[in-house]
Amino acid sequence: MFRSRLRASSLALSAALFALSPVSAPAQPKPKSKAVEPPATDPATMKVAKGFKVELLYSVPKDTMGSWVSMCVDPKGRLIVSDQYGALYRVSVPPAGAQGETAIEKIPAAVGSAQGLLYAFDALYVVVNAPNKSGLYKVTSSKKDDTLDTVELLRAFEGGGGEHGPHAVMLTPDGKRLTVVCGNQTKLTHYDTTKVPPYWGEDHLLPRLPDGNGFMKGVMGPGGAIYNVTPDGKQWELFSVGFRNQYDAAYNRAGDLFTYDADMEWDFNTPWYRPTRVCFVPPGGEFGWRNGAGKYPEYYPDNLPPVLNVGPGSPTGVCFGYGAKFPAKYQNAFFICDWSYGKLYAVHLKPKGCAYTGELEEFVTGTPLPLTDLVVNPTDGALYFAIGGRKTKSGLYRVTYTGTESTEAVTGSESLSADEQATRRRYKTLIESVEHPNPAFKDVMALAADSRDRFALAAVRRVLESQPVDHWRERALAASEPTAAAHALLGLVRVSAPCPEHTPDKKVKGDPALRAKVLAALGRFDLAKLTDQQQLDLLRVYQVLFNRFGSPTADERKTVLAKLSPLLPSGNRFVNGMVLEVLVFLQDETVAPRAVKALKDAPTQEEQIEYARSLRMLNAGWTPELRKDYFEWFVKAAGYKGGNSFSKFLKLIRDDAVLTLTRAEQTALGTLLTADPAAVKLPPEPARPFVKAYKVADLNDALEKGLKSGRDYERGRKLFATGKCFGCHRFDGEGGSNAPDLTGVAGRFSPRDLFESIVDPSKEISDQYGAVEIRTADDRVIKGRIVNLNSDNVMVNTNMLEPGATVSVNRKLIESMTPSKVSMMPTGLVDTFKEDELLDLLAYILSRGDRNSTVFKK
Repeated sequence: MFRSRLRASSLALSAALFALSPVSAPAQPKPKSKAVEPPATDPATMKVAKGFKVELLYSVPKDTMGSWVSMCVDPKGRLIVSDQYGALYRVSVPPAGAQGETAIEKIPAAVGSAQGLLYAFDALYVVVNAPNKSGLYKVTSSKKDDTLDTVELLRAFEGGGGEHGPHAVMLTPDGKRLTVVCGNQTKLTHYDTTKVPPYWGEDHLLPRLPDGNGFMKGVMGPGGAIYNVTPDGKQWELFSVGFRNQYDAAYNRAGDLFTYDADMEWDFNTPWYRPTRVCFVPPGGEFGWRNGAGKYPEYYPDNLPPVLNVGPGSPTGVCFGYGAKFPAKYQNAFFICDWSYGKLYAVHLKPKGCAYTGELEEFVTGTPLPLTDLVVNPTDGALYFAIGGRKTKSGLYRVTYTGTESTEAVTGSESLSADEQATRRRYKTLIESVEHPNPAFKDVMALAADSRDRFALAAVRRVLESQPVDHWRERALAASEPTAAAHALLGLVRVSAPCPEHTPDKKVKGDPALRAKVLAALGRFDLAKLTDQQQLDLLRVYQVLFNRFGSPTADERKTVLAKLSPLLPSGNRFVNGMVLEVLVFLQDETVAPRAVKALKDAPTQEEQIEYARSLRMLNAGWTPELRKDYFEWFVKAAGYKGGNSFSKFLKLIRDDAVLTLTRAEQTALGTLLTADPAAVKLPPEPARPFVKAYKVADLNDALEKGLKSGRDYERGRKLFATGKCFGCHRFDGEGGSNAPDLTGVAGRFSPRDLFESIVDPSKEISDQYGAVEIRTADDRVIKGRIVNLNSDNVMVNTNMLEPGATVSVNRKLIESMTPSKVSMMPTGLVDTFKEDELLDLLAYILSRGDRNSTVFKK
């Protein structure tokens, strides 16, 4: 449910943390009596969007009512809430602006520990997440009055009780069924029908690295799931899979489903880290969660990308603003809660192609503000949210609009152009065609050939996989357009053989004759002449094919190597990573020197780790010099920084690599294999000479001429690494997460603005990543960003380049805390760059608008 970085802590935090706010906060006196419990976080310490007001309606007494984590609205406009580890309560609040107190009554039904609540069909539906009690329950009144006292278990869940168990419940858009959300520690429950073609698997060509700390080791995909359920709880339909730990979901007016999925912060600064993200969830969507290093990257064709990457956080409740007496922009917003960083975001979604794009706005922020759930109450048009969870101090709040803009109700969906409407109609027709036998294969493949929309292509494959394979096998094998062929062949491979990890004996059962036909079909394409995304799609077919059908024959191997080996190196690091996996699987005797060179030349630690991970399984083609270069990389990598599992991931890679060594190679490498990497001295990297301490005016003339032509993007990427930008900032799928994601700055910053933010980072500091200055009674001054709360301690990150660099500050010793006027981003990072290099760096960062979802267009 909440951020796993806090998994080991109880986080029994009271609001006596004195509201770690963006304003000066003097130390609070200790309560004179244990019976005096301080109130929940004061709204006066929160930052709220212009024109909005936050009220604290109720400060929950922790000892008697626990910590509230979910809520809904009943037919009379009252709130129903649940303690994470206890009972349900009904809450009646006074009207906004009126005198009166919030009234609380305990619901007598013997059920609680709910992480999902919904009042529908004259009943209260409760999703319980508790050991040995997890399930979907229906609560009604035995006397048909206002007393909820009768409990019926509709479906028990296996694997619930942890923070990744069963979560939310809501109505489907037609009002006829329930939608139930479960995290990735909830085992798939029995379903009667499925929107998801049931052919999922792990589909890793090389052995997967489990989590370095062993978290969920051995748990197989497909991960978190979403179901549609009849009101009586008897008929279950699997709607979507592949989430990590999506706590909640909501439908928009168009009937499209959205969720806010969790990251795994222990993966920081690895190539498989995926930030918290907002996802548009179509019927049958697969989002690629797998354990450890096995998470599917966004560019894999067999999973869907997010609408918006948010960054580190802990997703909890979500809702749309429909029914709120807010300006139109916020009525249409998708509100999402982040528990760990205390942020309520408004996501402004816009249709794009078959899916959506999104812009993120901080709506309400505070510290501490562990947001758990939120609802719009149609009775008064206010937005209510709760804080709490993990036995922290809980509170109930109301958000109202007090500004001057119109709050007239918005009823229609956002207007679309004629072309956009046609695209959406075509997509809807494609989605619905799954329900009908034998859709016109020609039309389906034509759509795939014409489309570059990931959601349309996923729907194409879903249509194919839902039909008898005999109806379309030969046409898939004969497809001549690369994109259409890739998705059709991927579907053919998936339906024709199970994933070995999901078979009882773990053996591959694919038909060698069909493998030969698929390889022949793939062989018709000259990958070097295709776009990067087409290359990635076809390479993924090779990976899944060999995983499910086993190693090729000697002749097949020779043919595949002749086709794929020349691709390394390519101009795209994602293509390099995928083709290297295939070449290592095939034990290409010629790949070691090129792969080691790519490893040494890669500018980011993510790219280096990607190559090192594959090379750990290579037995063929090594020389003593290449082996030495490879194992020296581990010494260099020992100085890299990342999440809690980072160093152990590197150890797993190294341990696997050692197993490929002959006895003679082990002897030759000697102490390089046995010594502490920190004690091994490598030649220092050559220092770059100082050029100048840049000021904005130094590039005025060059920036006025623009950056559109003659710039070297690849050099810009290398300079992005040289300047340590990747250490903190995420960009185009790689980099750190302790600073703003720069992937989308092309639409928001001019070259001058961007350059100014680099040379003068303290001029304007992002609220989301702002630091504080804490002064303590023992004469310490700590400057950094609050990243964690643990009992009486505040955890402060003091170095953006090192996610694990934290200082613990006892709240009782804090005398003052103020926003830092100095950015955590160091100055002088580009003072060793020549002017021409700076222009390439800026052009690279601002080039994102000219590129595909994750890769350059050719």
